[in-house]
Amino acid sequence: MLLQGKTAVVYGGGGSVGGAIARAFGRNGAAVHLAGRTEATLQSVADDIAGAGGTAYVDVVDALDEAAVDGHMKRVVERGGRLDVSVNVISDQDVQGTPMVEMDVEDYLRPVATAVRSKFLTARAAARVMVPQQGGVILFFGGQFDWTVARKLSVGGIGVTFDAVESMRRQLAGELGRHGIRVITLHTGGLPETIPLGYDGRDEIVELLNGNALAGRAATLQDVGEIAVFAASDLARTVSGASINMSAGAAVD
Repeated sequence: MLLQGKTAVVYGGGGSVGGAIARAFGRNGAAVHLAGRTEATLQSVADDIAGAGGTAYVDVVDALDEAAVDGHMKRVVERGGRLDVSVNVISDQDVQGTPMVEMDVEDYLRPVATAVRSKFLTARAAARVMVPQQGGVILFFGGQFDWTVARKLSVGGIGVTFDAVESMRRQLAGELGRHGIRVITLHTGGLPETIPLGYDGRDEIVELLNGNALAGRAATLQDVGEIAVFAASDLARTVSGASINMSAGAAVD
């Protein structure tokens, strides 16, 4: 078990991506603290982790609320004594489906503001625990956005969101590296499983994501969980300030 004895927080842990990461963490021995706004979905993931013999806690937390984030981090440390891994996947799949020039400014900026604020607050809370420990891992999700998809798919503000978060990742890695804290992005190139059934244009999006992959298929949620485990583990101790490319060749470095 690569994460045996470690404590992890997953913000957005009740969603498809957050849930996949949380379940993989649990399978690999981490005590997982699931944070989000919907208790029922968080509890469902926690039940899966517990059913597989793992440890999970559920906390209803608004990651846009500064006091709520800081208060929750205090509870996490009280439970486990430390924090080893912090993952935030909030507002990472919000493809809005409207051409940019047809959008209201508030709608365009919504995913940008949501992701940047929540990731700042959660990363800051994590770093304030990890710095005295002289170690820890902060994981983001998304990677550098492939703007060529805008020819076929109206993405709204999500592309700018990804690029803004990547800038934050680089800054955090630079500031926190001397304290033994690693900051990494998981870059998938898009996940067909996260496109809701019945979503207008779903088939076209899935075909696009799979077609862009050199391997002929895009990454799966299981892939995301397993790579997240590796990134959070000591096996990846030399990886920081980087984006781990798990796009199946959709993004060629």
